[in-house]
Amino acid sequence: MSRYLLALDQGTTSSRAIVFDRRGRAVAKAQQEFTQHFPQPGWVEHNPCDLWESTRRTALGAIAEANLTGKNIAAIGLTNQRETTLLWDRRTGRPLHRAIVWQDRRTADLCAKLKRDGLEPLFRRKTGLVLDPYFSGTKLRWLLDHIHGARRRAEKGELAFGTVDTWLLWQLTGGRVHATDVSNASRTLLLNLHTGDWDEELLKILRIPREILPDVHASSEVYGEVSTLPALRGVPISGIAGDQQAALFGQACWTPGMAKNTYGTGCFLLMHTGAQPVVSKNKLLTTIAWKFEGKLEYALEGSVFIGGAVVQWLRDGLGLIAKSADVEKLAAQVKDNGGVYLVPAFAGLGAPHWDAGARGLICGLTRGSSAGHVARAALESIAYQSADLLAAMHADAGLKLRELRVDGGATVNAALMQFQADLLRVPVVRPRTTETTALGAAYLAGLAVGYWKNRAEIARLWQADRTFRAKAPAPTTRRLLAQWHEAVARSRSSR
Repeated sequence: MSRYLLALDQGTTSSRAIVFDRRGRAVAKAQQEFTQHFPQPGWVEHNPCDLWESTRRTALGAIAEANLTGKNIAAIGLTNQRETTLLWDRRTGRPLHRAIVWQDRRTADLCAKLKRDGLEPLFRRKTGLVLDPYFSGTKLRWLLDHIHGARRRAEKGELAFGTVDTWLLWQLTGGRVHATDVSNASRTLLLNLHTGDWDEELLKILRIPREILPDVHASSEVYGEVSTLPALRGVPISGIAGDQQAALFGQACWTPGMAKNTYGTGCFLLMHTGAQPVVSKNKLLTTIAWKFEGKLEYALEGSVFIGGAVVQWLRDGLGLIAKSADVEKLAAQVKDNGGVYLVPAFAGLGAPHWDAGARGLICGLTRGSSAGHVARAALESIAYQSADLLAAMHADAGLKLRELRVDGGATVNAALMQFQADLLRVPVVRPRTTETTALGAAYLAGLAVGYWKNRAEIARLWQADRTFRAKAPAPTTRRLLAQWHEAVARSRSSR
């Protein structure tokens, strides 16, 4: 009987499930969007039940499309939007509040206070992260401070905290397993980067009771078995990684200097740095890539908060396009950006700026500017932000990138990928399988149960689909980048 792997990819705007075969090919998939909640400016929330229900439905939908049953599935891998924070009742499993999404900025004042208290160097040294509302720790602190009775109940061990992976693992196992992997835990401001375990000093500073925290495990091991979905009952859940680390794994970036960029709701550029963490001098993040075969491996990361989400804004906010796929056609109506720049700082700016108070802007408009110029500026903003990250990464790691492996929905846009190669002046390589986030989770799950022998076997499966090389003259791209940086400066809160 043929055996397959099921990857559950719970993202910011939708949940997906993909069935992979032994050659790493997707044989079936299902996807479902869910509602975004914006209760106040800068606040972003999800209904935890939507996260689980959409995951459940897509899991069942994918195996049904492939005409499979649980007996055909060797293992399940989980990958997820990171930093999104949930709190629930251990006894009933009911959430105490909507999930606070990674994009949410409500804890900006708390982060500013911690900085004023001189604590950022401590957090940087121990976690590799900056003090920013992006991360889970201050979100969890907010929940404990603002939900009546939550802190008292947390201290008594009645509540459970988790990022999305932990929530889904809890649901899949019927509450039997309360755990996370090191890659997700390293995004909380609570995990010691060097020990791979929760840090008591940081927990005390943020007033987080250890009783509510999940156990921290390796990224590739058997966590438990599915008990709540009859069609998948007994299937082991054996791989977990945050979405960006999963994509790094799925792109076979396993040696220092290899890097990938994922173009999703946000953009996330990660470079593998080996067995030792690299301390950034350019406001990048030092993060755990994964724990595999008992060893921690690290990466440098730069995060763009608004990547593909800027296209959703053109669709839903401005009504310039009917569906996201229309943006390429609209942008192609003009030969260049016409001097128009769009800085999508809708939720502040991420690396290398980390300016929570920055706000989006469009500049360079003239009477001759059109919807096509705005669409082109929106698409180009994705590439500009990624180029800024790579420049910072070069400075930190001292490694000259030979190529950038790319994945995510926006990589189907050939014009965007060509523009990215023009800005970076290095080849941009799109793999044959672009579902690398889900594929990475499948790889981690398969390795844990012996579906593949080792990473060398998997590396032979990776194949390039198309390579984009710089075509525009270097002076042209330098001029464009200079004008982009001027636009970014105008968006900053310090101006």
